[in-house]
Order: sequence, then structure tokens, then C-alpha cells
Amino acid sequence: MSWISLLIGWQVFSFLVLIGLVILSWLYFDKRYKKSETKVPSGYIWTEEVSIDPSTGKKERVYYNPDTGDRFYKQE
Repeated sequence: MSWISLLIGWQVFSFLVLIGLVILSWLYFDKRYKKSETKVPSGYIWTEEVSIDPSTGKKERVYYNPDTGDRFYKQE
């Protein structure tokens, strides 16, 4: 094998790994930020904070978990 074919093979392999990472990160991001839960998980406290989701225009109530610091958004 010549060094040119090794170089091209390495570039193709790197490109495929990059595409795989992009797809995996997109799938992870989609699951994390588009939760389909309708019930508020236990341990979360109602807050007076309400926001409007800019992508849908719907109101979302914020619930807070004081033990973990996590926030949960539920559509109203």
C-alpha cells in the first residue's frame, strides 16, 4: 500500500466517525430537550415562573426540584 491510499483511507474513516458523532449528538439533544412527559415528576415544586416556548408559542409552567436543582417545564 502506498502512503497516499493510507492517507485517503484515514480521511474517509475520520469523516465517517465525525458523521456518526453528529448523528448521535443530534439524537441525544432531541431526547433531552423534547420530553414527552405530561405528569410532573415527584419531588418537583410548583413555581410562579411561566415562560412562552418560542418555537410553539405555548405557555410552560416551571417546576423545580430543590434536591437536584433540576427544572421541569410543563405546558399549560
